[in-house]
Amino acid sequence: MEPTLITVLLVAVVAIIVLSVFFSFFPVMLWISAIASGVRVGIITLVAMRLRRVTPSRIVNPMIKATKAGLQISMNQLESHFLAGGNVDRVVNALIAAQRANIPLEFERAAAIDLAGRDVLQAVQMSVNPRVIETPVVSAVAKDGIEVNVRARITVRANIDRLVGGAGEETIIARVGEGIVSTNGSADSHKEVLENPDLISRTVLSKGLDSGTAFEILSIDIADVDVGKNIGAFLQTEQAEADKRIAQAKAEERRAMAVAQEQEMKARVVEMRARVVESESEVPLAMAEALRSGKIGVMDYMNLKNIEADTQMRNSLGKPGEGNSNNQGDSKNER
Repeated sequence: MEPTLITVLLVAVVAIIVLSVFFSFFPVMLWISAIASGVRVGIITLVAMRLRRVTPSRIVNPMIKATKAGLQISMNQLESHFLAGGNVDRVVNALIAAQRANIPLEFERAAAIDLAGRDVLQAVQMSVNPRVIETPVVSAVAKDGIEVNVRARITVRANIDRLVGGAGEETIIARVGEGIVSTNGSADSHKEVLENPDLISRTVLSKGLDSGTAFEILSIDIADVDVGKNIGAFLQTEQAEADKRIAQAKAEERRAMAVAQEQEMKARVVEMRARVVESESEVPLAMAEALRSGKIGVMDYMNLKNIEADTQMRNSLGKPGEGNSNNQGDSKNER
């Protein structure tokens, strides 16, 4: 290959590299596009954005849209919002949408809403086109003890002035659920709720549940009302069962006390019988001592034995079983 051709190729490569670096650091095409769109921005300003680690296209393109829409926004406002971590393109789109819908919205408020983590464009769209939030099934019990299951649909519109610091959808759903429970609980019968479901809507709307939230409640519509369980009867059954178990426990306690007392009385009877046996065992000793001391004679002793034998015979005749056995024995002897 000739030296001249090699030199030309090297010069071309170097020129391409230099031009690539130049156009990447100096966004000439972006500057031309901004000038053609009526946005007054200097090439030095774009280079300064590069030095501040700001992507020029992320600032210039939203500025072009804002200028075409007639918004009075400066380049410094967009750049400062970008450096704060905000979404410049979304803020500009929200401002354009608010202007078209005649909604008063300033750049500072839109930037604050965006930096707060809320979607400012979605908020503006919700202000124009209200959103429907459906609550889960809320169970409440009327005064007659019947459970009523209610599902409601809440139509809300975003409140731009309260987007910063205002409560979200969860608070709206919780407050509406509380209102449903309160309304059903104050009803004398579940039939009143079934006959007039709009009673729930009127009661809930009259409480101003959207105060302190980022939304404005337009309407609350009852989507479904169902009759659930008889909670009153269930609670009464549970109470009766509990009373029954308490009564059984007390009866078992009394029975155990009676059994214990019966066992104690049996033990006392055995003890008294033991004392009687002990006392009877002393009688022969006393008789022997009386015979030795001469206090009674032999005839007195024989008379005492005859009396004991006669008493034993009378006792045996007084018992039916033993009397029959004795009679049978006598009849056998006679035969």
